[in-house]
Amino acid sequence: MMQPIVKPGEFTALDQFIFDSWGYFVIPNVLNPDEVVECLAASQRLHEGKPKKVSYQVGNGYATEPSLERLIDHPAALPKVRGLYGSDNVILQSGWCTVQPAHSPHGGWHQDGSSAFDFKLLGHPIPLLQLRVSYILTDQSQPGMGNMEMIPGSHRSRYEMPLSARKGEEDCPIRHIVCAPAGSALVFHNAVWHRSHEHLLDYDRYIMHYIYSPPWARYSDRFENDKVFMEQTTPVRRAMLGEFEKPDSTYAGGYKTPLYEK
Repeated sequence: MMQPIVKPGEFTALDQFIFDSWGYFVIPNVLNPDEVVECLAASQRLHEGKPKKVSYQVGNGYATEPSLERLIDHPAALPKVRGLYGSDNVILQSGWCTVQPAHSPHGGWHQDGSSAFDFKLLGHPIPLLQLRVSYILTDQSQPGMGNMEMIPGSHRSRYEMPLSARKGEEDCPIRHIVCAPAGSALVFHNAVWHRSHEHLLDYDRYIMHYIYSPPWARYSDRFENDKVFMEQTTPVRRAMLGEFEKPDSTYAGGYKTPLYEK
């Protein structure tokens, strides 16, 4: 099965070509087995006592779980984020931990965006405003494991997916089931049509999603940053969570670029 695989770390011209063509790529072996165990346990704690339904999500978990905090600026993925935006001026708009229960059906086809204002109204192609880095925390190396399903290149389509396909009345023959082991990261454009694949196995599926946006975007998983957490995290993570110097609230006077570690 063809997979858009890229190497971790440095953002390359081939990375750019793959992403521009498909709208997403996969970085394998981002987390080692111990890190997968830690992040999975953290995700399970976040969902403890919460509803178990397809792609139910809990936000802001990085503020209470150190293993998830470390993923904010992971060296395998952050260069890809900065490279795809062509700028260091990005923030973590939100972080969502999702669960898909054992023996559950697929989710619904959709594009990411804002219910307050549909991104497709901004122009064509739909601009990159939410770049998602999704860390796979349970094995998805074969279909039927709660994989992400994507429509390659759909971030550039002038046409919406037909309602009949979105409702499941007919299948979409160009769908791609992303197969990757735990510890891999899937990076994708907000305009790519996607959904969660069916999960046929006996354990719950977990993915930790980090959404990176321009610095003027409003947070979508929190109203404000936790002050205690911000005092103890790193300067880079504070900047990525939106705590940076600017001369005014409108950005009219300029913007001081956060000092990311190169």
